[in-house]
Amino acid sequence: MQRAALSGVCGPLRGGARSRPVVSQQLLFHAGLPTFAGDKELLVKLRKKTGYSFVNCKKALEKFCGDSKQAEAWLHEQAQKEGWSKASKLQGRKTKEGLIGLLQEGNAAVMVEVNCETDFVARNVKFQQLVQQAATGTMFHYQDTKNQLTTYSKRFMKAAELSQLRTGPTGSLLSDQLALAIGKLGENMALKRAACVAVPANHFIGSYIHGVLPADNLSPANVALGKYGALVICQALEQSQKSSLADLGRRLGQHVVGMAPLSVGSLEDEPGGEAETKMLAQPFLLDPSITLGQYVQPQGVSVLDFVRFECGEDTELPETE
Repeated sequence: MQRAALSGVCGPLRGGARSRPVVSQQLLFHAGLPTFAGDKELLVKLRKKTGYSFVNCKKALEKFCGDSKQAEAWLHEQAQKEGWSKASKLQGRKTKEGLIGLLQEGNAAVMVEVNCETDFVARNVKFQQLVQQAATGTMFHYQDTKNQLTTYSKRFMKAAELSQLRTGPTGSLLSDQLALAIGKLGENMALKRAACVAVPANHFIGSYIHGVLPADNLSPANVALGKYGALVICQALEQSQKSSLADLGRRLGQHVVGMAPLSVGSLEDEPGGEAETKMLAQPFLLDPSITLGQYVQPQGVSVLDFVRFECGEDTELPETE
């Protein structure tokens, strides 16, 4: 005997009796399982919205008599349990691949690093969504630091603190999103670190991501994804043209990514060679005939600080400033 449509088995009649199944003559089949035209539409919508398998979506709809909201909540709950279970089993496996996420909004910018085991998973859209959630969650957490600044601020966050952030005002914990991603993709992953910088008036933030993924993979939140990232904090003189600052900031970010300085240094520092670690004394990446200091001085810009992330590097986060 074939199973009836969801809507035909769930509603109680008066007096407590249950309705008899009403079997439509137009049955649709998917993977050998009978369903009906109305249920098929619900099933397709739930599958498209949640990304879970047709079998699990069908099971959820049957469990809640076609109530898509309850079915969706149940699917997330089951996926969460499965994700935490799988995360505990995979804990300890090395996570040296992954992505850097960079998000800039007005006078603030954040960078996050999220790791996985293989580059194959790093290119998966579900992993990329996790990186994007980490970036937007970090920006939301630090939104109050963007106001009424008299000098720039630079803050860092380690894994334990980052995992307790929420994806937004009413969003879920990043740790829960991490477990969901582990459950879906089957690799160990880690929310490694985050940095946030904010600047007052007459300052700007240069930013750059290297190894950028194709534009169609980026989120509406404009989170740039790549393997290396840099934020450069600068102070602009009054005569500096704002239109050129974005390009200048990008070039400074490229230099930080390519030359990996350890400190800013001073314009008075003697020019150094390839082994130089002071940023302003290094040969400028895009024109090695001059130093970076010699490049920025005529631009009416002072470089104050920077942050550089390289995916998979072993490093201790500096103190928050």
